[in-house]
Amino acid sequence: MQSLNKITDYIWELPKTGKMKVPGRIYASKQLIDEIIQDPCLEQVRNVAYLPGIVKYSLAMPDIHWGYGFPIGGVAAMDFDEGVISPGGVGYDINCGVRMILTDLKYDQIKDKIRPLLAQLFRDIPTGVGSKGAIPDLSKNQLHQILTNGSEYAVKMGYGNWQDVEHIEEKGCLAGADPSYVSEYAKQRGKKQMGTLGSGNHFLEIGYAEEIFLPKEADVFHLEENQVALTIHTGSRGLGYQICDDYLKTTQRAAEKYNIPLPDRQLACAPIQSPEGKTYLGAMRCAANFAFCNRQVIKHLAEEAFMKALSISPKELNMRTVYDICHNIAKIEKHTVDGKETTVCVHRKGATRAFGPHHPDLPLTYKSIGQPVFVPGDMGRYSYLCIGTENAMKETFGSSCHGAGRMMSRKKSSKVSRSMDMFAELKSRGVEIIARGKRTIAEEMPHAYKDVANVVNSMEGAGIVKNVAKFKPVGVIKG
Repeated sequence: MQSLNKITDYIWELPKTGKMKVPGRIYASKQLIDEIIQDPCLEQVRNVAYLPGIVKYSLAMPDIHWGYGFPIGGVAAMDFDEGVISPGGVGYDINCGVRMILTDLKYDQIKDKIRPLLAQLFRDIPTGVGSKGAIPDLSKNQLHQILTNGSEYAVKMGYGNWQDVEHIEEKGCLAGADPSYVSEYAKQRGKKQMGTLGSGNHFLEIGYAEEIFLPKEADVFHLEENQVALTIHTGSRGLGYQICDDYLKTTQRAAEKYNIPLPDRQLACAPIQSPEGKTYLGAMRCAANFAFCNRQVIKHLAEEAFMKALSISPKELNMRTVYDICHNIAKIEKHTVDGKETTVCVHRKGATRAFGPHHPDLPLTYKSIGQPVFVPGDMGRYSYLCIGTENAMKETFGSSCHGAGRMMSRKKSSKVSRSMDMFAELKSRGVEIIARGKRTIAEEMPHAYKDVANVVNSMEGAGIVKNVAKFKPVGVIKG
């Protein structure tokens, strides 16, 4: 704490020392920074600042906690010509992300049907480790199309509609994906997992709009109080994990080959313009497209489950994608740095894009207000819908927090959970839950996470996002 300089009430700086190329900056309230300093993640913020080509700052969002190489909640932009790409700056679950979906239902219409609705969702959406997909065994050509074209191919297969695609980051497809850069083992892992939720912190959550803070912005979303929403949180499954694992070895060798000194071996990296850097980017984009497609398929399965469980028509349900955003990704973007437009590779690990109003990459629907930013909570309290700001473009390369952020390890959370009736605890909070097993619930109980309200309010206090609405969870599925 003694080495942190307070810049504002919500910005703290790690001074540039030793071989750091830039300072570190942490976005957090005083309350959160007091918690953050108990975690070794600040050392990771410092380590990321050592990497070649890093621009302006090694950034950390208020949900920051210890991760592999980069902290979870870390953001770093690298100069496109001189910088590096690091698998540790993306993470194992490439394009783990969130899709928020709205319906025309009001909470009163479903409040007595939460359990049967969850049961139908649980039957129709494969969950848990090793679960087989809704499309049980993709052909070689189908997998190639998914890795190359993302969500668009899911719609062509009959899962969802084109309105969904228009409301996904990058329209659900990262250009430059090259399946030839993906190992056969990674492809084998992925071909049986399309349309699966997975386990760990992945979830499907039913909630409703409990409070609206910005009515005019809410109108753009056609959002009203008590409106039922669905959130899907999952990623690229075994395929993405294997790609990360494969390229950590490749980039470790590359760091040695190009004489890149690393303060931590987990920061293995390669120059963006090197053959190793280009092949990782091509493979990573494949995993991102797989994840976009995965959430697209799950959205379609969820829509059918809602109609079956509630005996309603598509028109009565009117389920539509609000937006779908990446959490673990590296993307080539243009940003203004010291008054000059610069091409950078932005690593967002446990962080989400938060572009401000009128950005050319936003769908027409949201041009006037800024990009939707979803910040899920801890399945027991609340989640938030926010929008990005122009200030985010100036300060954080258009980036914001992605969730509540762990403050307790899975092992410690499980230990604490042993002394409680977890189902009764969640029920007392008004939340029904169905899971593949108790272990995941024990690891993911609310006590394991920061209060997401503090996280989001820190981002709003710093001017990075605006809070539009708060959602109350009422039903959760875990793997």
